[in-house]
Amino acid sequence: MSGAPLMPKATAVWLVDNTALTFRQIADFCQLHELEVKGIADGDVAQGIKGLDPLAAGQLAREELDKAQADAGYRMKMSQSKVQIPVTRGRKGPRYTPVSRRQDRPDAIAWLLRYHPELADSQIMKLVGTTKPTIQAIRDRTHWNSPNIKPVDPVSLSLCSQLDLDLAVRKAARKAAKLGVSAAPPAAVETLLPASETTAPDKPILPDEPPATEETTHSDADAFKDFEQTPAEPATKDDEVDADSVFAKLKDLKPVLAESADGEGEENSDEQ
Repeated sequence: MSGAPLMPKATAVWLVDNTALTFRQIADFCQLHELEVKGIADGDVAQGIKGLDPLAAGQLAREELDKAQADAGYRMKMSQSKVQIPVTRGRKGPRYTPVSRRQDRPDAIAWLLRYHPELADSQIMKLVGTTKPTIQAIRDRTHWNSPNIKPVDPVSLSLCSQLDLDLAVRKAARKAAKLGVSAAPPAAVETLLPASETTAPDKPILPDEPPATEETTHSDADAFKDFEQTPAEPATKDDEVDADSVFAKLKDLKPVLAESADGEGEENSDEQ
């Protein structure tokens, strides 16, 4: 036998009703179990199935049927089809995603771009079932729903299997190794600069101002050292202030101040 007929049970129903073949011959031709063919003959199996004539369908030749009816040990062979059915190949393109899962694709794309940047856009398109403009929009954060996109594992979203994801990552890693590019995700960008760069100098150097040389630096340091080493001059007796002499002078000035005050009072009374 070169294969089973297109509709095995329907063919078995027709052979049981219209031929004198044994259950074993029908089972071998239709690739069914002998007990299943017996159940079809008893009416327990394939109830309501309309029989299909294999002679009219071109699946069995009349000569084969006659030989099998004449010899119970003969096994029928299917006729070769004269019609060549072209082999349909799978169309390359994005994988079909159910409608209920399509709103989860941006989250899965964001997860793949963050944790597997070595994947090519074509690989992401096959894994998630999306298009290249959508991937670029999510990468550039120009997607219309960018504020609400959160990275989520596509395997947990049932958009792809773990096996397909692992195969794509390994393939991308091998390709990156051949090109000499690291497949590890890029390190986080540092937002804080070291203190040596953020701390401003005491005297900033202007663009037009020449930098300080060794001579100027040395001269300033020597001047400061000389200033520290110069002793302060001791205070003289004239510079010292005596409290008793100050109070004595104030007592001498009291009569003078009183006379001036009386004179001012008399002048004010004459004017009035």
